[in-house]
Amino acid sequence: MFEDKTLTCKDCGNEFVFTAGEQEFYAQKGFQNEPQRCKACRDAKKNAAKAPREMFETTCARCGGVAKVPFKPSSDKPVLCSECFAASKK
Repeated sequence: MFEDKTLTCKDCGNEFVFTAGEQEFYAQKGFQNEPQRCKACRDAKKNAAKAPREMFETTCARCGGVAKVPFKPSSDKPVLCSECFAASKK
């Protein structure tokens, strides 16, 4: 039913393939328009909109190691490093 189509990216001007599988996915989701950007330009546009995440360093409440977290830690709640947090989820 669907066949691969070659489209031209509106940002970089390179050609890219809009595969039959992608077309089927678009149809299932109810999307009416074909993509106008290649994958690289879509990813670049998506990442440009994101602000870099500020990380804060603190001491892990369980092992005493360095914990880097994406929020400003407060003294009233314990903060765990990645390894201790993963272990607490098991």
